[in-house]
Amino acid sequence: MARVLHNLLLFLIRLALKIRVLGYWSLIYGYCALCTIVALLKLWWNIILRPTTTFQWVIRETPPACLNDTSLGTHCYVRIKESGLRFHYVAAGERGKPLMLFLHGFPEFWFSWRYQLREFKSEFRVVAIDMRGYGESDLPLSAESYRFDYLVTDVKDIVEYLGYNRCCLVGHDWGGTIAWLFAIHYPEMVTKLIVLNCPHPSVFTDYALRHPSQLLKSSHFFFFQLPRFPELMLSINDFKALKALFTSRSTGIGRKGRWLTAEDLEAYLYALSQPGALTGALNYYRNVFSSLPLSQNHVRSPVLLLWGERDAFLEQEMAEACRLYIRNHFRLNIISGASHWLQQDQPDIVNTLIWTFLKEGEGRKSYRN
Repeated sequence: MARVLHNLLLFLIRLALKIRVLGYWSLIYGYCALCTIVALLKLWWNIILRPTTTFQWVIRETPPACLNDTSLGTHCYVRIKESGLRFHYVAAGERGKPLMLFLHGFPEFWFSWRYQLREFKSEFRVVAIDMRGYGESDLPLSAESYRFDYLVTDVKDIVEYLGYNRCCLVGHDWGGTIAWLFAIHYPEMVTKLIVLNCPHPSVFTDYALRHPSQLLKSSHFFFFQLPRFPELMLSINDFKALKALFTSRSTGIGRKGRWLTAEDLEAYLYALSQPGALTGALNYYRNVFSSLPLSQNHVRSPVLLLWGERDAFLEQEMAEACRLYIRNHFRLNIISGASHWLQQDQPDIVNTLIWTFLKEGEGRKSYRN
C-alpha cells in the first residue's frame, strides 16, 4: 500500500510539473500573439496616417563626431580565439591599474558609458565594450549565438585578453543581467559588482509571473520573440520608435537630469541603423525564456544596485528583493526622479555613488538618495 501511495505521489508531482511548464509556455506564446496583434494595429494606423513615409528609414553612413571624442578613450579591437568573434571596445586610464569593465544594455552600445569613462579613468583602466551583436563588434545572426552561457563567456574571455584575472564589473539593463550571471558563475573574477536598473534574473522571473503590472511593462520581451517583424516596427518612420524610447516623456533620458542631445541621439541611430544591428540586439531576448529559471543564483561579491525611481520598464519592488540572492555586502540606492537610462540621466549622482561604494568598508546599510 505504501509503495502504491509513493508511486501515486510521484505521478502527481510529475503531472503538476508538466502542467506548470505547459502553463508557462502557453502564457508566453499567448502573450506573443496578443503583442503581435497590437503591433499590427499600430503598423496599419501608421500606414493610414503616413502612407509615403512609413517604410522609409535611413542607414547612417558617417558616425557623428561624438563617437570619435578622444577624451572618452581609445578605440580598440580584440578577436577571441575560442568564439572567433571580434569585439570592439573603448579604453582609457593607465594600463596596469585595476580594471573597471562596463557592459551596456538594450538598445545601446559602448557610448552609453561616456560619463563614466571620463570619471573613473583617473584610478582605473576603464573599458566599455560593444557586446556581441552591437556597435562595431561582430554580429552573429543566429539567435542561438546569444545564449546566456555564450554572453557570460564573452566577458570572461575579454577580461583575460586584457591581461586581468578579475575586475570591477558594471552593467546596465541587459548588461546588468550578464553582469549578475558572470558574478554568479565566476565569483573569483569580480572584486565588486555594480548593477544599474536591472534586477537579479531570478527576482525578475519570480516577480513578473506574480505581478501582471510588471508582465505588462515587459510586453516587449514577448513581442521580440517574433522573427523580423520587431525589426520592421523599430525601423519604420526612420526609427521613430527608437527615437521615442530615448526622448519621450514616459521613457526617455532627461526627465529630471541631462537631456540627450541631437548628436547623442544620432550616435545611437548610427549604430542601430547598420545592416543587421537590430537583429543582433533583439536576439538577446530570443533566448531568454529557454534560459530561465537559473540553476545557480547566489552572488558572493559585494554588490551596489542603483535604481532610477521612474523606470518605465521595471518596478521598484524588485530592487530590494535582490538582497535574497546576495551572500556579501549589499547596497541599494534608489535615485528619485531618475529614468531607466540612469548613468546618462543622472551621471553626477551615479558617479558619486559608485565612488562611495568603491571606497567604503563592509557592513554599511543600504540607503535612499
